[in-house]
Amino acid sequence: MYFKDTYMSSETLQKLNWRYATKKFDATRSLSAEKIHILKEAFNLTATSYGLQPLKMVAIQNKELQQQLVPFTMKQQQVADASHVLVLCVETEMTSNFIETYFNKVASVRNTPKAILKPFETFLKDSFAEKEAEEINQWMEKQAYIALGNLLTVCALEQIDACPIEGFEPEKYDTFLQLKEKNLHSVLVLAVGHRAEDDMFADLKKVRRGVGEVVIEM
Repeated sequence: MYFKDTYMSSETLQKLNWRYATKKFDATRSLSAEKIHILKEAFNLTATSYGLQPLKMVAIQNKELQQQLVPFTMKQQQVADASHVLVLCVETEMTSNFIETYFNKVASVRNTPKAILKPFETFLKDSFAEKEAEEINQWMEKQAYIALGNLLTVCALEQIDACPIEGFEPEKYDTFLQLKEKNLHSVLVLAVGHRAEDDMFADLKKVRRGVGEVVIEM
């Protein structure tokens, strides 16, 4: 009991407990530019495999556009009422040029000689060249889920209400937002803003299996 009480007094855990999947946003309120900046930076700082960042995020703050997305989002009104809608996307393919650009940036930022980086760069180029397109796409989508998890944690810490959405039609999002022309494919949607005062889900207790059930001590 001592440990449980001590941990639940943690400010971090209190904020994680405060967070929930917001079902109804206050459409009259917008997030500050500072809060949106934090989310953008957090997205950019998300850990990705090999550090390649095969991701981009489309940040939408346009009520007319947001309303038009509702039919492509299983008619979920959150995308219309949220302050912003963040669409997490992956590259349509992983090319040698993409990998080379990443290593050029590593060399520039860290002042690392290319001769040191070249073996790993060659390894990655050869490794991805041997993979099927579907395997690469699955790998990239996993990176998007890592980014979503990071964003949800940051939302909790910054007390930004959020609703992660898998229930949408990616192909229609891609067409409507002209993502294909940017060599991108939508994977996840995150609506962010301020919860409505009458959102009945805001005060419901969290239902979780419990640490004792989900953590195996060895």
